[in-house]
Amino acid sequence: MLRLPFVGGYDWPLALRMIGAHAVPGAERLEPDGHTYSRVLTVGTATTAVTVRPERHTILAQLEGPGDGVAQRVAHWLDLKLDPAAQISRFADDPTLGPLVHERPGLRRIGYPEAFEAVVSTVLGQQVSLAAARTFAGRLVAAYGSDAPLGLRAFPRPEQLATGAESGLRSTIGITGARARTVQAVAELFTETGDWPVPVPESDWAARSAQLLALPGIGPWTLAYLRMRLFGDPDAVPVGDLVLRRALGVPKDRDVGPVMQRWRPDRAYATFQLWASTAW
Repeated sequence: MLRLPFVGGYDWPLALRMIGAHAVPGAERLEPDGHTYSRVLTVGTATTAVTVRPERHTILAQLEGPGDGVAQRVAHWLDLKLDPAAQISRFADDPTLGPLVHERPGLRRIGYPEAFEAVVSTVLGQQVSLAAARTFAGRLVAAYGSDAPLGLRAFPRPEQLATGAESGLRSTIGITGARARTVQAVAELFTETGDWPVPVPESDWAARSAQLLALPGIGPWTLAYLRMRLFGDPDAVPVGDLVLRRALGVPKDRDVGPVMQRWRPDRAYATFQLWASTAW
């Protein structure tokens, strides 16, 4: 059992809604009591199932498997280092964000605890609904994943989806040929580089960004989304996101940047508040 502290309030029901909206069937599970969440983490070659729940000013993480490196992954995933009071003070008088931070003072920027899973899941979610993205990821895990503790499945390893997997990905998951080629290209990249630390160190952001943008089918929106949720970039903003644009009430993607300029360097937090105001 790990006890991971956090500062200030934590809106756990909101966090579970955020996580659940993207949860991969078979690999993640919201427990019936509604207060605990379980998923699989792979650190190096070790597979661990982790179940998280809040207790006072800590997150309790029950582990089934090795614990090396898990605390850092969970802290990033659940944004345990954020000081919500500082964000509330920062945005309290803003005409757009002020009402939102007071309505959801315990909001956290939910991240990704697995790098390869983050990139593949984001690719599968391009230009489709959240429900469709979860369906695609669930099929991927069912077909290519492996058994893990708690009856869950581990996300596939990169080498399982690398060279030669395109036709199988297309038919098994039900995605287009172009999307399958992108998934395969991501797998080939991670096969070459090995797994990435989570969160991605800031010193590696430029190099990792360039590697991702060099892959077919990965553009600015995908990169910004990953910089926000995987890298931990506090100022990343996924221009091109329909929900974000609607929350801002602007007609064109090109209008998003100018409107959010005044929220730098905390535009990722602002994005999560805007998402929460309409989607969760």
